[in-house]
Amino acid sequence: MHFSRTLIVGFYGFMLLLSCSSKKSQNNSPNIKIMNETITNFTNVDSVIFASGCFWCTEAFFQRLEGVLSVESGYSGGTVDNPTYEEVCDKSTGHAECIKLKYDTTKISFDELLEVFFKTHDPTTLNRQGNDAGPQYRSAIFYYNQFQKDKSMYYIETLNAEKVYDNPIVTQVEPAKAFYLAENYHQNFYNNNSNQGYCKFVIEPKLEKFEKIFKNKLKKHN
Repeated sequence: MHFSRTLIVGFYGFMLLLSCSSKKSQNNSPNIKIMNETITNFTNVDSVIFASGCFWCTEAFFQRLEGVLSVESGYSGGTVDNPTYEEVCDKSTGHAECIKLKYDTTKISFDELLEVFFKTHDPTTLNRQGNDAGPQYRSAIFYYNQFQKDKSMYYIETLNAEKVYDNPIVTQVEPAKAFYLAENYHQNFYNNNSNQGYCKFVIEPKLEKFEKIFKNKLKKHN
């Protein structure tokens, strides 16, 4: 399995540390359970679930990548069915805030998705991203197939061996189980609320940096 040396070098010059302030519920919209689906009509489409801190930020990054077909914010990795945002924040369900994305493998590779994943959060802090602390903010990759598992483990092992970070990576790599869609107001959050204070002063500066670093991977309309 080939691992690009240029990718390794790039990690030394760039890291976006995500930090989300406390988010308060804006409605009580019911959650919708999304079961693991097998995509049969589009053989070039695959899915993966990433957890890397606040899903408002993570969603905004991956939405902008060419080849990413859809991004949904939700909860996964826990033990409670149909958790609410408040329950996840109470740290009582074991779920992580995460995104589930579908992508066209002919336009963006899983390697490229992993590059964005590891460069847009700190994978060495256990149950924390910036000021956000708790198991819901843990770093995790929930894979759908052996290829994704092997690639994820290889990246972690290589980044650790190259000592790209000062501390070991603590990203969990686990098989995807149930994914629960977050409440409606969490979906497409930045795009729908770009003038809101948090989006304007926290997410927007991160996106500007992200778009400069990944300018060759962005959708044409962004």
